[in-house]
Amino acid sequence: MKNLTFLFSLTTVFLLGISANAQKISDGQTIDVNGMSVTFNILNKESVESGGKQYDRYKVSASVKNKSDKGYNIRLSAFPQIVSNIGLAELDCINATGARLTSKKIELKMKAQMINVTYSAYDKSGKFTTSTIPVTGSYYFDPGDTIEDNAIFIVPQGEKPDVTIRSLK
Repeated sequence: MKNLTFLFSLTTVFLLGISANAQKISDGQTIDVNGMSVTFNILNKESVESGGKQYDRYKVSASVKNKSDKGYNIRLSAFPQIVSNIGLAELDCINATGARLTSKKIELKMKAQMINVTYSAYDKSGKFTTSTIPVTGSYYFDPGDTIEDNAIFIVPQGEKPDVTIRSLK
């Protein structure tokens, strides 16, 4: 019983910590988060039916601008390298249903820096050839840069997207 109470308390503190980081954002609003300006806009709205129920379908846009003097950079040391921490900010639509393969959130991620790598090898016929392929060398978000992304949220009819923003950096 004590272990169950402790686990419940720990889970509650963890969930409150996550939600404490999130801030509400509405249509046309810009919020400053850790030196980044995050903007959320509703581009259009239409009514749709799915499973016999009516929903409102919103096409939305989000952008993040680095207004600080600090740049973000992740240099890759080997290829291929799995990188999972390239997100800058996450907008979460609390009342989105995710129906019809639509989104529930938008994650704004750093830009990929592509490098052309030239390599030489023998082809199947034994001929020595040179080829060039693009390879991701790093991820970056420089001061003054802006990153944008779009998504589609489906919410219950009569509701607007209830969106929160949290910094991932």
